[in-house]
Amino acid sequence: MDKRILVVDDDPHILGLVKLDLHREGFRVDTAATGEEALRLLRQGHHQMLILDLMLPDSDGFDVARMARQFTDVPILILSARDAEVDKAVGLGVGADDYLTKPFSAVELVARVKAHLRRYLQSRDSDKNGRAGCGEGAQGEVIEYGPVRMDLSSHRVRVDGREVQLTAKEFELLRLFLSNPGRVFTKAQILDSVWGEEYLGGDNTVMVHIRRLRTRIERDPDNPSRIRTVWGIGYRFEEASSCEG
Repeated sequence: MDKRILVVDDDPHILGLVKLDLHREGFRVDTAATGEEALRLLRQGHHQMLILDLMLPDSDGFDVARMARQFTDVPILILSARDAEVDKAVGLGVGADDYLTKPFSAVELVARVKAHLRRYLQSRDSDKNGRAGCGEGAQGEVIEYGPVRMDLSSHRVRVDGREVQLTAKEFELLRLFLSNPGRVFTKAQILDSVWGEEYLGGDNTVMVHIRRLRTRIERDPDNPSRIRTVWGIGYRFEEASSCEG
């Protein structure tokens, strides 16, 4: 598996251990010790994943993740000794896909990396096998429902005629909903479909990503009309009264 990962940490010992663990699994690994260096390397577009420490000498890892999300949708895994729920929520809120608390085992790290990479690369490869939604204009590589249009071949989403930027997880989450309009998904079903069975986090991850996706596709995220909460059960994508081509 020749996949390239960027690991960012100012602790040489941590960098060395993570690099060794990933090398053993066949990954190519680049390292950075500062946020500035991380963003510079990530902008080159050679990496399929970012593993990011929060405590960097020149910047906060949250800020690095937020800036990275402005130009890349690769999975971001945060590594941190800060295990407070609020830190995890903030990390997911600024665009990270996962949060792993130090100390961590090599087995867990590698499992999460493989799971995120597989999902990310499958979402790219599935461009060739997209499922059509309703409407005359829907094609094999397009899911179109109401005002929301997903082009699987280009990984682009348009809502109400405007293009919106989604991370890989947000894209997969929206594709799940658009492929099954009106169906109610529990948090466990969403985790299984979007993150896979290897995911070891809690269902708070789903809530954070739903909230973030709503800010992208809802006219009023505080009063969502598209992704509805079904209290005590989960979420559903509201069925449109008609499909718009």
